[in-house]
Amino acid sequence: MSTIAAFYGGKSILITGATGFMGKVLMEKLFRTSPDLKVIYILVRPKAGQTLQQRVFQILNSKLFEKVKEVCPNVHEKIRAIYADLNQNDFAISKEDMQELITCTNVVFHCAATVRFDDPLRHAVQLNVTATQQLLLMASQMPKLEAFIHISTAFSNCNLKHIDEVIYPCPVEPKKIIDSMEWLDDAIIDEITPKLIGDRPNTYTYTKALGEMVVQQESGNLNIAIIRPSIVGATWQEPFPGWVDNLNGPSGLIIAAGKGFLRAIKATPKAVADLIPVDTVVNLTLAVGWYTAVHRPKSTLVYHCTSGNLNPCNWGKMGFQVLASFEKIPFERAFRRPYADFTTNNFTTQYWNAVSHRAPAIIYDFYLRLTGRKPRMTKLMNRLLRTVSMLEYFINRSWEWSTYNTEMLMSELSPEDQRVFNFDVRQLNWLEYIENYVLGVKKYLLKEDMAGIPEAKQHLKRLRNIHYLFNTALFLIAWRLLIARSQMARNVWFFIMWFHFFLQAFCHQEARSDFHTAHVL
Repeated sequence: MSTIAAFYGGKSILITGATGFMGKVLMEKLFRTSPDLKVIYILVRPKAGQTLQQRVFQILNSKLFEKVKEVCPNVHEKIRAIYADLNQNDFAISKEDMQELITCTNVVFHCAATVRFDDPLRHAVQLNVTATQQLLLMASQMPKLEAFIHISTAFSNCNLKHIDEVIYPCPVEPKKIIDSMEWLDDAIIDEITPKLIGDRPNTYTYTKALGEMVVQQESGNLNIAIIRPSIVGATWQEPFPGWVDNLNGPSGLIIAAGKGFLRAIKATPKAVADLIPVDTVVNLTLAVGWYTAVHRPKSTLVYHCTSGNLNPCNWGKMGFQVLASFEKIPFERAFRRPYADFTTNNFTTQYWNAVSHRAPAIIYDFYLRLTGRKPRMTKLMNRLLRTVSMLEYFINRSWEWSTYNTEMLMSELSPEDQRVFNFDVRQLNWLEYIENYVLGVKKYLLKEDMAGIPEAKQHLKRLRNIHYLFNTALFLIAWRLLIARSQMARNVWFFIMWFHFFLQAFCHQEARSDFHTAHVL
């Protein structure tokens, strides 16, 4: 029996961000390995006219939870959805619900955050800093609380080259930032944002660093740990390979490349693509929850959940594997044949954006107008290029993360726990993982049927033929215009034609000679 799985048996667990990508996988793993847990509290905000119960029902009826229903048939009864809004004071939780949370909670997993790179600072501070502070205040009132696990990001200190498993201070205290957000207007906040974030690329990484400082300062007597995952991708093994349900990280790029929208990207091919499967992060998170509660470390430990230092894969290799996967698993109704190249400077990036991205979008929109339809491709392409530009910082750099605490924890686990809660990324086969990732994007994000693969391959062949015909026609037109204007071009053309006929005559003569020799023999 797994010691970690047994620990969560009978526990009341609070998860923030449970409706997000990682939150869902965390819930699934808990129910599958510890079906006798008491209850999982999830903070949920109704959206799109759905009630809390409808949102929970939608989550549990996804393919992700199919195995859970086999080992925990009454899973619906073990989820307690509580109305909450992390943008409000005290999360707008009712007094009755708040009392239940404070009285009963044994373990807190704080996964909620805004992961948008272009979020205004006010909103990013509210969700990533203020909400963390308020949750810690709640946790300090929980008499039965055994562990508080805060999910941060490995890029919270991306302004450094080498990052240790420690909490780094920010120039301005989090409390001052939180207070200033209450009285400064949006225009002033937008003006001072670049100065505050300094050499970090966006408000996300900055506010996650502030959130870690809040955890350190407000921890009190709580048993707290911080987990820093790098770029979180599709599942590796559990509950099955390739599951993904959002466009964050590589998923959006895979769709853009697979559909033929993205043909060039500014990236450093030799830079390490520090991708980590979501189930690896979840396994480490549950192991950290157990260790923090049982061993009660004297200080707040930070755990890096990264792949680059143990099993590196660079962006060039990853891009090649993604394109190779498209040959086996093409997406339906592609705009162009999948192809992507890396550019290394701003000039070539701007050139390919104009020639390979914006120009085809404008031509396609012109076609849509001619056929009486609403143009949409230029708008879509501009959004894609804006998103890609926000990722350039991360795909042109490599970082070194120390993993002493993560390796220490692995050594503390029994062989059974190492098997059930495997977070050893050295066992990851990148070729197999990337192929399953592309397959998962096709099945679970794009909702495409595998039976449509033969037709998708035929569609790509047609696109290839159209591409060759278009390029040939373009070359002939350009050459014809050049011949009309240049005597040298005409001379070159006549030489090529003479050489072509000479070569044909020579080959024909050789073929006749070979035939005659063969006939004589």
